[in-house]
Amino acid sequence: MIWHDPPADPIGAVVLTHGAGSNASAPLLVAVAEALAAAGFLVLRFDLPFRQARPHGPPFPATAAQDRAGIENAARSVRDRGWAGRLVLAGHSYGGRQSSMLAAEKPEVADALLLLSYPLHPPRKPEQLRTAHFPKLRTPALFLHGTRDPFGSIEELSGAIAQIPARTELIEAENAGHDLKPFRWIAGLASRLGELVGG
Repeated sequence: MIWHDPPADPIGAVVLTHGAGSNASAPLLVAVAEALAAAGFLVLRFDLPFRQARPHGPPFPATAAQDRAGIENAARSVRDRGWAGRLVLAGHSYGGRQSSMLAAEKPEVADALLLLSYPLHPPRKPEQLRTAHFPKLRTPALFLHGTRDPFGSIEELSGAIAQIPARTELIEAENAGHDLKPFRWIAGLASRLGELVGG
């Protein structure tokens, strides 16, 4: 677990994790954590249980519940540190999907979601949607998605988000793929997240 402390009293806390092919040291996670911390958020960046168990390789569907438990434990670590304010579950791709599923199962864990490159469906398989839990999601969610993401187009994601009975917002990362590079969007991320958390 890697902590990023803000320069003054936190305005919120963020539990941030990675995608299926990555880890907590991914450049995207580091950039997001540093930007949010500089803007006043306390950020905890961490590896999911599947990555802790195996340094390489993808997660297995059979162990996804363990990964959700890992996210819940990370959120508890933030609370154990004394933070009693608003808490955001954040994740890239698989990490975001598991964070949203945890929020649907246990809405008391977090006050908001930050979902980076939500993996709406596998590339070239639009019929295999990963949205069964969306109608049960009562947690406000900020989606950030590249306009060239093969895991779902902006139009597809917009349609799917409409199923969520909570406040949602979608930020388009122009010309970005699933890795969200280039990170030009990062400058405005903290203010948009602050608006969601504050609301």
